[in-house]
Amino acid sequence: MKRTIHDADHQDLRESYAAFLTREVAPVYDTWEEETGVIDRAVLKRAGDAGFLGLQVGEEHGGADTEDFRFNQVLAEEGFSRGLAGFAMAVQIQNDVVLPYLTELTTQDQKDRWLPGVVSGDLITAIGMSEPGTGSDLAHLSTRAVRDGDHYVVNGAKTFITNGINADLVVCAVRTGDTGTHRDISILAIEADTPGFSRGRNLDKLGLHSQDTAELFFQDMRVPVENLIGEEGLGFKYMMQRLPQERLTIAIAAAAAAKGALDGTLEYVKQRTAFGRPVGTFQNSRFELASCFGELQVTQAHIDTATLAHNDHDLSAEDAAIAKWWATEAQGRIVDRCLQLHGGYGYMLEYPIARFYADARINRIYGGPNEVMLEIVGRSMGLADPR
Repeated sequence: MKRTIHDADHQDLRESYAAFLTREVAPVYDTWEEETGVIDRAVLKRAGDAGFLGLQVGEEHGGADTEDFRFNQVLAEEGFSRGLAGFAMAVQIQNDVVLPYLTELTTQDQKDRWLPGVVSGDLITAIGMSEPGTGSDLAHLSTRAVRDGDHYVVNGAKTFITNGINADLVVCAVRTGDTGTHRDISILAIEADTPGFSRGRNLDKLGLHSQDTAELFFQDMRVPVENLIGEEGLGFKYMMQRLPQERLTIAIAAAAAAKGALDGTLEYVKQRTAFGRPVGTFQNSRFELASCFGELQVTQAHIDTATLAHNDHDLSAEDAAIAKWWATEAQGRIVDRCLQLHGGYGYMLEYPIARFYADARINRIYGGPNEVMLEIVGRSMGLADPR
């Protein structure tokens, strides 16, 4: 089925970004994955110089000044479909996850301070929500920020922070009150050069080895009150309003990665022979790949519809949860089938399908586990637990 969601401007961006990935990222990606465990900041800087960061930022701060999320979709599709998930995720955090807090909730002074660096790639960002012991339970986070004159004194820890090693600015959820409810939560922009800020180890993960994922620690850290994003006590509301976009980005990435795995597998089964003929000519191979192709077509159509709804400011939390749940579960099924068709070679890390397989597993967990997605949908159907 022909996709109709993108026009000539989107395709121009796709072509230029594909050329950038081929030139700047692909030749060094294995080094990041297998040796350094972190992407090179200089390459992200070059992505900024080329105009691929901060698309929604106004022209006065160097951005493209577009609210069309289809451009973000194109960037994600190119990065994830090529198996460059670590770099693609760094760009997603910068463009899709953190940026809405900085463009929609900040003062003019805050915009002037941070947005030019986000666009240029000089300022790498991260989102600080998950904590040891609470995970996705954002209403009960424990990192505290106590007002002391013109500063907040911040103590606590965050974990599983994507871009955590490279980050210069972390948009952090903190507890600023004492009611013990979500009404205590606020959002602070924490600069990494603040005394009392420290990073733990670069976490050793199953997949996404080039995507730096870290623990962050805050000890008696004095953060200026002027770094408060939005109003005190409205942090939980701000997060809930922006999670649908984050979950849509995960769905987009999942479908793109599934397509990359499927395309690579199609090439493999046409070339690999068994019993005197190409593996792809066996009926089981045809059926498996046809099933994957059909599932991906249906998934992509749903994601495109969700993306258009988001452009119209009409993507609900339930719709985003459905998109994230379905796309990531479909990705898992498709990539698993593709690996199986590689036989023993699919289990070898030198084959791209093994990396697609390892990288895929996190998508059903982060951004809210898929069980939470189903809980959101179930409650929207009037099935909330009465307790």
